[in-house]
Amino acid sequence: MEKICKNQPAFSVMTVNIRFGLADDGPNNWIYRKNRFASLFQIHKVDFIAMQEVNNFQKDYFQEILQDYNFIGKRTPAPSNWQDNIIFYKNSWECIHEEHFFLSDTPSVPSRLPKSIWPRQCVIGIFKNNDRSIILVNTHFDFEPSVQLKSAQIIIEKLSHLPRDIPVLLMGDFNAEPGSPCYNEFTAKNKWGIILKDIFPGKFSCTHHAFTGTCKGGHIDWLLYCGSINSKNREIIKDKFKGAYPSDHFPVCGLFEWL
Repeated sequence: MEKICKNQPAFSVMTVNIRFGLADDGPNNWIYRKNRFASLFQIHKVDFIAMQEVNNFQKDYFQEILQDYNFIGKRTPAPSNWQDNIIFYKNSWECIHEEHFFLSDTPSVPSRLPKSIWPRQCVIGIFKNNDRSIILVNTHFDFEPSVQLKSAQIIIEKLSHLPRDIPVLLMGDFNAEPGSPCYNEFTAKNKWGIILKDIFPGKFSCTHHAFTGTCKGGHIDWLLYCGSINSKNREIIKDKFKGAYPSDHFPVCGLFEWL
């Protein structure tokens, strides 16, 4: 398949759960696989990269290799083993608005929903390039379906307070498949009337593979959008880099055009 995210016009995005760097993954430990990310980003030079499960030392590494990018999403202060949702963006874009909140009943303070295993969070940025603006959302959901549904409602409610004339891209690891309650909340009907579309309408491939390259489970890393943009092309990147996979999730990449 054509590398649709390589040096293309319009604008391009990628979402990837990078797998936190403190995990004991043997031959796929962070020290062995971080250079695979360098190869990935050399080939797929997108405008925006939404990363989940980013430890602080991983963020530092990405800052070193992504020298043409700025970023948002780092929680400060944070525990030493904290995992952030980071959005790296090319420095041809300007971030004019940023929000960081928790997917809980008290979003402004570190917290979790009662049935959530971990404190989950979301990062929203509004980015501008000349006369074009885009709202990007990066998140990582917990596992319980009722928690996922409530998390989706929290995000949509946040979006309802932002300008409705700016296109929205929602990216992340949702730990849920298309057709799940949270997916339907984003794509079918909600009380705020913010309905997003999937870049893979009607056809899905799994994205979590546990470093094997063989699909396990369904399509849980999504890229959803709405507004005056159109999905021009899309790709689930299943290639190896430096002979192995950079993460236990396949990156999801999309190319968009302005309407």
